[in-house]
Amino acid sequence: MKRFSFKLRTGVGTTFFLALLFVAISSFADDITGNWVARSPQSDGTSLDTYLDLKQVGSGITGHIRVTQFYYNIVESTGGPDSFVLTGSMMDGHNERRVKYEVRRVGNELHVATRRRPDSELIEMVAHPAPAGEGALPARLPLPALHDVPDNGLARTPPMGWNSWNKFAGRVDDQAVRAMADAIASNGMKDAGYQYVNIDDTWQGGRDAQGKIVPNKKFPDMKGLADYVHGKGLKIGIYSSPGPKTCAGYEGSYGHEEQDAKTYAAWGIDYLKYDWCDARNLYADEETQAVYQKMGDALLKSGRPILYSLCQYGRAEVWKWGAKVGGNAWRTTGDIHDSWDSMAKIGFAQNGLASFAKPGHWNDPDMLEIGNGGMTEDEYKVHMTLWALLAAPLLAGNDLREMSPAIAAILINTEVIAVDQDKEGTQGRRIGKLGEQEIWARLVSDNQQAVALFNCGTEQAEITVRWSDLGLTSTPPRVRDLWAHKDLHVLGQEYTTAVPPHGVVLLRLAE
Repeated sequence: MKRFSFKLRTGVGTTFFLALLFVAISSFADDITGNWVARSPQSDGTSLDTYLDLKQVGSGITGHIRVTQFYYNIVESTGGPDSFVLTGSMMDGHNERRVKYEVRRVGNELHVATRRRPDSELIEMVAHPAPAGEGALPARLPLPALHDVPDNGLARTPPMGWNSWNKFAGRVDDQAVRAMADAIASNGMKDAGYQYVNIDDTWQGGRDAQGKIVPNKKFPDMKGLADYVHGKGLKIGIYSSPGPKTCAGYEGSYGHEEQDAKTYAAWGIDYLKYDWCDARNLYADEETQAVYQKMGDALLKSGRPILYSLCQYGRAEVWKWGAKVGGNAWRTTGDIHDSWDSMAKIGFAQNGLASFAKPGHWNDPDMLEIGNGGMTEDEYKVHMTLWALLAAPLLAGNDLREMSPAIAAILINTEVIAVDQDKEGTQGRRIGKLGEQEIWARLVSDNQQAVALFNCGTEQAEITVRWSDLGLTSTPPRVRDLWAHKDLHVLGQEYTTAVPPHGVVLLRLAE
């Protein structure tokens, strides 16, 4: 019998062999298979959790990542053994959303780094093992058969008020809401028609043992806050989602629609903004109507009149069925931002939806950005004018305690507000466009018309409106400039005026 001996010698070949052995051992030792959670405590007493449910086979990783409203399937993994880069994908309607996570195991921890967007800051987290199944999407609940929800009798003119998101986002709290109510009641906005003070996302704290929604530390007494707002002669609104989570990752109303509606009623809530967000992970766009119908029915059963505002970004042509689910307003667009490009793109794209607006039921191109600093005064006048012609909800989104006189004059222009609030409820439309200039008109009460001359160019332009294009039989009509607050002496068959860049002239015509 022969015996063999093996003597390890150092050298290039040996080094290579040891490196391979180290990789194999490290890959095994650093296997990241498991359900992991990275908890990010918030100052409001809640926690925003990122779940990574991972399975590793060799250097390949499969599984899911769930964070706030997003639920990603891992479609690609690279790297190892020291770290992996995971690519998550989710479908948002017809659009794919992708995100990358770099992960590495350190003992019993998973160190995670990601960017929410390619240009955003790097977010670094430490995840720990979580019980199997924690963070998974809940079971999909069946949807009701479609029926028409009765009209609640609210919003005979477009709702007016204030919403917290554009200025405060997740920083909104009880003190800020009370301060906005104080401002509206004292600065002329209440007298001009603003009445709702609306709390957007991040007020939720979770649910108690009976499943009742409770606010977080930022809102210690929601009933007391509602009483305070009501004491100012105003109304109060709140926010939720038909999904398990809201856009910011807080508790949604999924499976608790009737319970939440009753809780809102008990608190004294007057307005609900209901945001699609996480519901897209359970339901398809063609099921949106049934999803929103559930809350429409629940609000009617709550025992309190609550204005119902649908926020689902124009999916599934919501303007065709929003009223059928009890909606008083429905978003027709994605989110607005405080810039000319965003506001103009959204506002001028609303042409063609006029037939779906009527008293009690309104197209909603999103909240106002007036006063947040991203646009000029002329651009904010365009913003206000467009929304008034569109018979859109007027929900201010700035800090009402810090308004300049110029911004206050835009938001509290009662002549422009009168166009928005006209009792006929007829939405305006584009009647002419030449290059970067547009003319829009809206029929208002007493056989009058509101006519806007928009200059979307970057240089001053002269714009002409012909009375015949408006179907007027009396020439010339009586004309009032609603931004200049003065009557104009007009002769002839048309009117020509200079309009500043990114500016507007708004006229009210009477025969």
